[in-house]
Amino acid sequence: MEFNERLKSLRCAKIPTITQKDLANALGITQRKVSFMETGTTEPSLTDIIEICKFFNVSADYLLGLQDEIPRK
Repeated sequence: MEFNERLKSLRCAKIPTITQKDLANALGITQRKVSFMETGTTEPSLTDIIEICKFFNVSADYLLGLQDEIPRK
């Protein structure tokens, strides 16, 4: 699974499910950037990766596809 698929999967698996806009607000980025990251149109910055890992409480290895299981930090 690619980064963009993992990001969307994490967002949709959150209970309750959060919107791209909710995630964007939590990360301090635009909804458009979240959309572009989820479709693979753009790559996340290092800061984006760090903030996404913190928000979802997952490792960067999982988020980047280096591990298949969701190891929690």
